[in-house]
Amino acid sequence: MKFLIINGPNLNLLGQREPAIYGRQDYQYLCALVKDYAVGHGSTAECFHSNHEGAIIDAIQQAQGVYDAIVINPGAYTHYSYAIHDALKSVDVPAYEVHISDIHSREAFRAVSVTAPACVGQIYGQGLKGYTMAMDYFLEGQA
Repeated sequence: MKFLIINGPNLNLLGQREPAIYGRQDYQYLCALVKDYAVGHGSTAECFHSNHEGAIIDAIQQAQGVYDAIVINPGAYTHYSYAIHDALKSVDVPAYEVHISDIHSREAFRAVSVTAPACVGQIYGQGLKGYTMAMDYFLEGQA
């Protein structure tokens, strides 16, 4: 299985951005984690990060026919990017939404996801393990 791991705004600052919420591991650690996990399951994973909505949309559109599944943490775009929602709905590549923190125990706006309805599921509050949990969904043949 080929995974595309998409991370949105500010996730490149993992390890330094609010470590009490997002942890102390950096973005490179996250990418190594998902790549190693994929290899351990006879798969591959590519990490993509952008702070720009259009670049994320381009990555989703370009996933068609290249990747089997998307694991996406849209960051703040979760709460208002109908464009990312529409891009996810426009491709025949299933996506799973991941959030490192418990979005339901934080500010009220964080609990609202306009992108989750375009995904097969959502995981939050599991730290970086949420990414591998989302990968498991696909690896176990749920897609």
